[in-house]
Amino acid sequence: MLSISVDKINAFFEAVAKNEKLYIPVDSDAGKANFEPWEAGKTLSGQLKTVRSAKDFFFPKAEHMVSYQVSGKEITVEDPRRDVEDFVVFGVRACDAASFAIIDNVYLHMNPVDSYYKNRREHGTVITLACNEPAKTCFCVSYKIDAANPAGDVSCWQAGASYFFNANTDKGKKLLESVKAVLAEADAKAVDALKKEITEKTEKLPFAHLDLSKLGGVKPEQMMKVFNSKIWDKVAEPCVACGTCTYICPTCMCFDVRDFKTNKGVRQVRCWDSCMYSDFTQMAAANPRLTQKERSRQRFMHKLVYYPMAHDGLFSCVGCGRCLESCPVNMNIVKVIKAVQQSDDI
Repeated sequence: MLSISVDKINAFFEAVAKNEKLYIPVDSDAGKANFEPWEAGKTLSGQLKTVRSAKDFFFPKAEHMVSYQVSGKEITVEDPRRDVEDFVVFGVRACDAASFAIIDNVYLHMNPVDSYYKNRREHGTVITLACNEPAKTCFCVSYKIDAANPAGDVSCWQAGASYFFNANTDKGKKLLESVKAVLAEADAKAVDALKKEITEKTEKLPFAHLDLSKLGGVKPEQMMKVFNSKIWDKVAEPCVACGTCTYICPTCMCFDVRDFKTNKGVRQVRCWDSCMYSDFTQMAAANPRLTQKERSRQRFMHKLVYYPMAHDGLFSCVGCGRCLESCPVNMNIVKVIKAVQQSDDI
């Protein structure tokens, strides 16, 4: 294990940034944290979470897919893809790191592979940071995600007056080797003590052990009971279809593809979309989900039932708590989970 004192963390950032572009969480004027490119003078945020997750680095909000140029009867297709420069993201929390595997299942482990996403994943190195002070809205432990021992190419802990680093992958080993001059060999005792402390805190959180027994990798007949339950009328009633929950969620991966006419032809762009919107997946005939009840049910069924049925019980939620903190009408996935478990028709 390697370490560096807290007051010298900028030396570590500088060493990393000499070889690859580095992003760190930085506080905004509004008091929120978001990832920004590191440069001298920028201070690492002390907040637990960024507003949007690190998913953005691999699945950006808008992405140029292809361009078409038309000249008479001739159409020229331009592929805009280029190799992404190597980059490093520091300060990714355990919940957000766990979200990558959920998206990987769809964009890397199914055919066809999404080459845009794959390109970014191959060039990105993730340094996770353990959660010393988890929030009351966090419930990652319900999904067996360990906030004390986050995954990633490199795991990092702030214990006492030092940051400690441990490489988990070949990319992580290569990164730490490249900046070894600013790091020192360290004993793991301080990290072991911190892990125990964090685990004790997460076990005491209000939603630490949600009952998921009626959800997850259920059989088709159980799935239909959840689908047809009366709870969805109540769940959808307060929803204002703002889509906030989908845009700040680290595992949401729905998108739309739109064509824009430019002076040089047609530019096709992939952009995030929300299943909570009335025009989501709208076809020539109609929208297949006409009511907010149907749209709300689709969102939560996908995360809690459909996805785990297709992926060996893995939920498409990581318990980051962003939707609990951001929903303007206080409707969130924890309330849905509890409603399912308490329902007498499931």
